[in-house]
Parts: sequence; structure tokens; C-alpha cells
Amino acid sequence: MSTNQRYFIELAYNGTAYHGWQIQQNAVSVQELLNKALGTILRQPIETTGCGRTDTGVHAKEFFAHFDAPQPPEGGVSVLESSPFRGRGGLNALLPPDIAIKNIIPVHADAHARFDATSRSYQYHIHFNKDPFLQEASWQLRDVPDLVLMNRAAAIMMEYIDFSCFSKSNTQVKTNNCKITRAEWIKTEDGIVFHITADRFLRNMVRAIVGTLMMVGREEMKPEGIREIIESKNRSNAGTSVPACGLYLTEVKYPYSLAP
Repeated sequence: MSTNQRYFIELAYNGTAYHGWQIQQNAVSVQELLNKALGTILRQPIETTGCGRTDTGVHAKEFFAHFDAPQPPEGGVSVLESSPFRGRGGLNALLPPDIAIKNIIPVHADAHARFDATSRSYQYHIHFNKDPFLQEASWQLRDVPDLVLMNRAAAIMMEYIDFSCFSKSNTQVKTNNCKITRAEWIKTEDGIVFHITADRFLRNMVRAIVGTLMMVGREEMKPEGIREIIESKNRSNAGTSVPACGLYLTEVKYPYSLAP
């Protein structure tokens, strides 16, 4: 009699062609294609649970999901663990080029890709010179905003925990509280990148934060103005959400090792 083994699967994807991670009706998602590929390998329906959800067009350099798969009888070896090719390699052969499986890791039965995550990190990329290779990978701006002012406003955000003002309306979450531990802009050779880390994020939160910080960078409001926006808890007071193409989920941390 076989029993189930829980696995974490680490993947990366270019989100340009997808309506986000989560399965959608009448739209192609990363989760849908991953479930189908796993089902083909394991010859039975497989349901994955992701570490979060990314919106349409958002990318992930590191994303985790978990799923359960039957173990063979004692002494047998699972197709997922028999060799890198049959596990990770087999899945990559079934998935399109813009989705890549990095690792498949056996974990304990209670491990949960979403609820066990202790922090998540995102980057938002902006460039200023027209570059055809960055068209779907970064947001192009004409004028360079003031990074000093934006970093001053970003630092103020870390004094707060209720970020209702940056949340998409009508989301079914119990709380809008998040603990931000990093929020800063860094200049790069080709542009600027916003780095943000928190224990959790609300839907559309990072893109709304970047849009609000851009108001500061364009000197449409002072850095201290972000206090009034956050304390209002009103999404309409914050800036416009920036395009999805520049946003990347870059790291998800857990309280246990996921070394393969």
C-alpha cells in the first residue's frame, strides 16, 4: 500500500504570457500548466499550492509550490526522485520555455508553501533608454526620478504595518497588516531597482507602492506625504499601480532548509 509524500517544487517563470500564477477560468496560468505537467509525469491528477499569487504579467525568479504524490511500495523509487532527468528534466521537457523547474524537494507532511513562508522579496525594475530586450522585463521612463526623496519615503513606510491604502479593493483577506523589513531604491547601470521585503504582501501592493513612490520622486508630493496616505487606509489616495512587466518575485524564505 502506497502513502503520499509531500514535495516542494522550486520554479521560475517569465509571466508575460500568463494571467498570473493562480488557475483562472478562460485564461492560461502558470499553475494550470504545472499541474498538467506533474499529472502527466505521475499519471494522475495533481493539485499544487503556491507560495502566493502573482498578477498577470508579473515574473518570478524564485517561486515555491507544494503537492502530494503517492509513494511506490517499500523499496521502490518515486519517478520524481529516480533521477534528475525523469523528475526535474522530465517536467522541464513538458513545460514551455518561459517556465523552468529548478528543484523538487521531499519535505515533511505538514510543510506548506504559502503558510510556512516567513518572508518574501520583490524587485521592481525601471530603465530610461529604449531597449527592445527590456520591453516586457522592465518599465521604461523618460525622466529620472529623485532616488533620495523616494528612499526617504520608503523608509517611512517601515514605521507602519497597516497597508490598506496599497491593497486591491474587495480582496478576501483577514488582515491588511504586513511587516516590511526592507524598502529601498538602488541605482543600476541601466536604470533603478526597488527592493522590498516583508512577511507577506497584499494583492497589487508592490505596484501601488512603486506608483506612490514615483509621485515623491517626481516631486508631486513630499516624502512625509506618504504618512497621510498610509494613515488614510484608502486606496484612492495612493498612486497609480505601475505596469506589471517590471515586477519580479525574487526570494521566498522558510524556517527550514529546502536544500535538494
